[in-house]
This record gives sequence, C-alpha cells and structure tokens, in this order.
Amino acid sequence: MPVITCIEDLKQLYRKRVPTMFYDYAESGSWTESTFRDNESAFARLKLRQKVLVDMNNRSLKSTMIGEDVAMPVALAPTGLTGMQHADGEIKAALAAEKFGVPFCLSTMSICSIEDVAEHVTKPFWFQLYVMKDREYISRLIRRADAAGCSALVLTLDLQIMGQRHKDIKNGLSTPPKPTLRNLLNIATRPRWALGMLGTSRRSFGNIVGHVDGIDSMGSLGMWTASQFDPGLNWDDVKWIKDQWKGKLVLKGIMDPDDAHLAVQSGADALIVSNHGGRQLDGAPASVDALPAILDAVGNDIEVWLDGGIRSGQDAFKAIALGAKGTMIGRAFLYGLGAMGEAGVTRCLEIIANEMDLTMAFCGLTDINKADKRVLWPGNPKF
Repeated sequence: MPVITCIEDLKQLYRKRVPTMFYDYAESGSWTESTFRDNESAFARLKLRQKVLVDMNNRSLKSTMIGEDVAMPVALAPTGLTGMQHADGEIKAALAAEKFGVPFCLSTMSICSIEDVAEHVTKPFWFQLYVMKDREYISRLIRRADAAGCSALVLTLDLQIMGQRHKDIKNGLSTPPKPTLRNLLNIATRPRWALGMLGTSRRSFGNIVGHVDGIDSMGSLGMWTASQFDPGLNWDDVKWIKDQWKGKLVLKGIMDPDDAHLAVQSGADALIVSNHGGRQLDGAPASVDALPAILDAVGNDIEVWLDGGIRSGQDAFKAIALGAKGTMIGRAFLYGLGAMGEAGVTRCLEIIANEMDLTMAFCGLTDINKADKRVLWPGNPKF
C-alpha cells in the first residue's frame, strides 16, 4: 500500500481502482470544463499571511453548521452514484463521517437508499433533494427523509436542466455498467471494485427503484430520470417544499447576490455557494470567487457555506477566512472512497483536518472560528 499524504495521492489510487466511466463521472465538468478547472485553481491564487512567535498550543477546529456540532467546518457533499465508486459507497462514507464527527449528505441520486443509510448509522444525516416533475414522488421522498431522522434537507437549485458532460456521453454512463466489451475489459483490470460489486445487491438508484410506479428496469429508470428534472422549478416551489419539511432547510447552488437575497427571503437556514462542481454552466466563476459578493449581500442574515474545488485543508481554511461558516467536499472524499472504501474517506478527512490545523497555526490562530480576512495576504486581488 502506498503512503497516502495528500488528497492527490488518494486520487491517483482511485483512478487505478475504479472503472473509467465512474472515475470520469466524478472527475469532469460540462463542455470545455473551464469552470471545473477554475474551481480548484482559484484557491491557489489566494495567498496566506504567515505569523510567527504566536502560542500555537490548544488548537481547535470544532465549530457548528446549522446548529450542529462538527469536528471541523467540513461536510461530505451530496454526490450521485456514490455507490458505484465503491460497493455500498454511501453507507461507507456515512459511517466514516459519523465516526469523524462531520455531517454526511445523501444524494437523491444515490445507489444506497435513505433507509439503507439510516439502518447503518446512529446519528442523523442530511438528505439532498432534486425536485422532479412528479410532485407526489417528491412528497413521499421528503416524508421518507423525515421518517429516517434526517436533520436537514439540502435542496439543489441548479439542476432544472442537465449540463452536457462529454465524457459521460462518450463512456455511455449507466448504472450498473452495460456489459460491452470495452466495459468488461476495463472492469477486469479493477478486481477489487468488481468483487465488491458482486458482494452487494445495491447497484441501481435506491431512492427511485421500487418507489416510482412503472420503474422495473434500467431502461424505464433511464427514461423516467431523463424526463423528470423540472425546468419550471422556481421560488414558489421552495415555499412548497418548506411547507412540507419542518426541519432545517439548506439551499445549494447560489452563485448570484440577487439569488442570495431571495434565499434569505425564503426562510432557509443556510445557503451554499456552489456551481455544481463546474458540471452545469461552463464559464461560470469559481465558487470561491463568487463567495465574497454573496457574503457582502446577505451579511449575517443567513449561514453561508462554500462548495466546489476544495482539495485540501488549506482550501477549506481559505473559504472560512473569506467568511464562509462551513464548507463541503465532494470529489475529495470520492477519491478516498474509490481508493480504499470507508478507510479512504477517513484518510481524506484526516488529511483535510491536519492541513487545516497546521495552516491555522502558521497563520497565528488557535481557533478556526476566529479565522477571517486578516489571515489572507493583503495583496490578494480581492482585497
């Protein structure tokens, strides 16, 4: 086993162990992928201010996100097809997050169902909702999340229509993979992945199959999913969802200050600055570049988190220093999951926490909640 010291190490191992179509599904953006790339590179443009001869003892990364205690201000973002990166992937990731003390958010498009995850964890997790045209199905999905004890509903706002991702089209992405010669040859070189998948019955969308009338095959599932994303979704639908969900509500996909104002008016508990990992509007700014204007627009009226491009504890620290109350990681934990299962997600969280802790200390702080723009180099373009 190679020595894993950073997220990039996990990514390289992940690439060797997971079939190409699922690696490409995670590691891609829409069209030219310019926003996908910029999400990550934007963090490198933010420089830090190093301080010396500051007492670095008794450091703490503990914080809160929507009133929940967290070991560090980082949550596992909702990611579709997680159970195709590793057998029972959502369960493995949820267990790692619970043991580490950070939130886990389950995607509507997960392989393991809400009930599957709830059966294996002892603490509440969050559920991410895509709003489909079939509103009765969505009402049932909300009730299922409530019955499973989910403590927050994360409503994704930026997938009314699908961004075009060239790699998924060229790979013929499906779950489970179609038994083509190309796929079979690729899977044959990933024996750990294949054996894991043979050992589980969870290979399709667990929140949909068995819960929608007429969905009894991969063909019918694919047609239903493709037809169900709702281009008519609007702010009235947010009110409709809030009326049904009595718990904490988080709105994901805000990139514009005017939309941030509307998020505040909706009564949501938090908003997430996110461009969907560069998978929707190619040419949109990096999430971290959009963050300052949104924070200026809403002040303390709503909790603001940052999602997109975080590949290190330094990245997460910079987002907190800019003013985000919390952050979310998606691809980073998928690298760990695909590389090493639950242990890989744990290693990812350890790396993020260690890097955030050391960076905080070098910047002269001992409490992550005290991080602000003063730890950023004043020559940064934003300031």
